[in-house]
Amino acid sequence: MQNTFAILGSGMQGTAAAYDLAKHADDPKVLMGDVDIEQAKKNAHRVNQLVGQEVCFPTQVDALDDDSLRAFLHEADIVISCVPYWMHPRIAKIAIETITDMVDLGGNTEITMQTLGLDQEAKEAEVTLVPDTGLAPGLVNNVGLYMIENMDSCESVKIYCGVLPQNPKPPFNYKLTFNVEGLVTEYDYEAIVLRNGEIATVPTLHEVEAIYIDQLGDMEAFVTSGGTSTAPYTLKGKVTNYEYKTIRHPGHAERMRLYKDFGLWREDKINVKGVEVAPKDVFNAVFGPALDQFVDLDLCVVRGVGIGTKGGNPARIQIDIFDKQCEDTGFTSMERLTGFSTSIIAQEVVQGRVQKGAVNYEKAMTGTAFLRELKKRGINIKVRETVDADLS
Repeated sequence: MQNTFAILGSGMQGTAAAYDLAKHADDPKVLMGDVDIEQAKKNAHRVNQLVGQEVCFPTQVDALDDDSLRAFLHEADIVISCVPYWMHPRIAKIAIETITDMVDLGGNTEITMQTLGLDQEAKEAEVTLVPDTGLAPGLVNNVGLYMIENMDSCESVKIYCGVLPQNPKPPFNYKLTFNVEGLVTEYDYEAIVLRNGEIATVPTLHEVEAIYIDQLGDMEAFVTSGGTSTAPYTLKGKVTNYEYKTIRHPGHAERMRLYKDFGLWREDKINVKGVEVAPKDVFNAVFGPALDQFVDLDLCVVRGVGIGTKGGNPARIQIDIFDKQCEDTGFTSMERLTGFSTSIIAQEVVQGRVQKGAVNYEKAMTGTAFLRELKKRGINIKVRETVDADLS
């Protein structure tokens, strides 16, 4: 039976999701929706050319116009929301009206909680909503789940992720791979973690630690927000410690913390020569385009380290994912690991394997099953498991 998938936001991640659906979903029809119809046409054509068949169909839709959105969703079995994170709860309400399942890329846990707050309405409509299905949050939490699932008991889960340029240039050694508002949000807000079995908040850009990546050498990792999503709440009682950090080249956290410490990310308005402006808005408008001028191929590294017990002995599981921009398709690593990940969950939903209602991401699919699907996409995943009394 053919399923109709609607992509809301036919940009970078949405196009990668559409490509994955065209390659791996069972007889899919993909509606490429965007307020910019030319972008929708261009990227629908791109996917069709890559897969050699007419699977994607461009559609103009305004996600902020309820009537336009309703008309778009009425045609779909499920919508993949790839628009800015603050729109997701609004879209979810319309999806419930049109009896359309939905997954989104998330990125802000407070906003995700608003979507999850629609659980009762979704259940009554027999609709499934799964937020935070991208890379981080998303894929990284399935790495965490895999480690918990493959030990008898788990004491600690640490997850690390970084999307980086293949040829870094100072001073930031960074390439902007998604919108600057999302980047600053990750750097600015507090992170939610599990510490000693309890939910805790940790300031971002702190707790910097050295980390060595085989393909990159010495790197640093530090606290950022949003990456754990709702996992600390769901996994409380199953694991004692659960946290997420972002990987960057050494010195990046200190440089970015200067902007935060000196008030350039304040959201309250100040008067500048008679004009009321929020410093964060000005920063994003200036820093984003300046950083976006740096053009390079990207790569992504993910690491998970789980500590626990198995068969009565201390156990350690380490998962490493290393991915580079694909020369054959042109998709960046960020697009691949974000778009493919949300497509995997969307396919799980339309196959009826996810319960109805608003579902926490980590309840939608096992980590073991997710990584198996990801590996089918040619993603390089290494799992090293050590069970040894000497670990103690």
